[in-house]
Amino acid sequence: MSTELPVLKPADFGSDQDVRWCPGCGDYSILAQMKKALAEQAFPREKTVFISGIGCSSRFPYYMNTYGMHSIHGRAPAFATGLKSVRPDLQVWVITGDGDSLSIGGNHLMHALRRNVDINIILFNNRIYGLTKGQYSPTSETGKVTKSTPMGSIDNPLTPLSVAMGCDGAFVARSIDVNIKHLGKTLLAAAAHKGASFVEVYQNCNIFNDGAFKYATDRETKTDNVLELEHGKPMIFGKDRDKGIRLNGITPEVVELGKGITEDDLLFHDEKAPEPTLAFLLARMRQPEFPEPIGVFRSVDAPVYDDMLNGQIKAAREQKGTGELDALFNAGDTWEVS
Repeated sequence: MSTELPVLKPADFGSDQDVRWCPGCGDYSILAQMKKALAEQAFPREKTVFISGIGCSSRFPYYMNTYGMHSIHGRAPAFATGLKSVRPDLQVWVITGDGDSLSIGGNHLMHALRRNVDINIILFNNRIYGLTKGQYSPTSETGKVTKSTPMGSIDNPLTPLSVAMGCDGAFVARSIDVNIKHLGKTLLAAAAHKGASFVEVYQNCNIFNDGAFKYATDRETKTDNVLELEHGKPMIFGKDRDKGIRLNGITPEVVELGKGITEDDLLFHDEKAPEPTLAFLLARMRQPEFPEPIGVFRSVDAPVYDDMLNGQIKAAREQKGTGELDALFNAGDTWEVS
């Protein structure tokens, strides 16, 4: 009897549900690249789970022919932590947005990352609340005029990657919805990482915040505005590959190659650096002063929460036996109420 798994195609990961995002939404591209990545990695479909919170992105589990759960606002990382802890054999994906994960869900995101739970968190960042029709979000730029900020936002926006780095995230990456090859490669890298993986995806909301990332997607300008990170390679960008990033003391600066400056003078990317200093510095680079980096910022090994938790449970059972629920309820002090 053959035990080989059937070879699945991207279409095999799509459900029979009609996809109900606005025509032209960046979510379509992310969905397509996720299906391709899952087919390529060849992990059992019946052991794959998608958990989402609330928002446009959170319809994702309906469109995947896997197990899934549309949970409650901001709590998807908590649901995923519980599931992965009791079913470590599953591959668990969290699908969330900038509002869902960084506003009401910020606390849950933080703890999933700092604990290093073996889940993959994909944050769709469109810098707006799309589902509720165009209010400013935690990542909306200062001065952003929306329905809830008619005179412009006065909030200082969060940088998702900085949040992840501040939680000592072991795998932190960024990609762009329409950069399909890069996005697929990034999703595969996240899936292969043991521990918490965090991927921010720049996603265009063409209804309420169209063109938010045009500088990073426009064919004429993207090469001058985006820095694609490659481990062990110098940070070079530009249409003619003639610009780079070097450190001036502890401050990054843009320089032109030539005129006495060579690739050896540039900053070389090291995603394996134990300390997140370089990754944090890169996460702070923003337009228009700098090209915005995409790729894997950090990928390091660290103790995994669910492995350690299940190790403790195994040790406790070996020492004290399996235990019984009725005995637990009646252990210690009890009271009789008459």
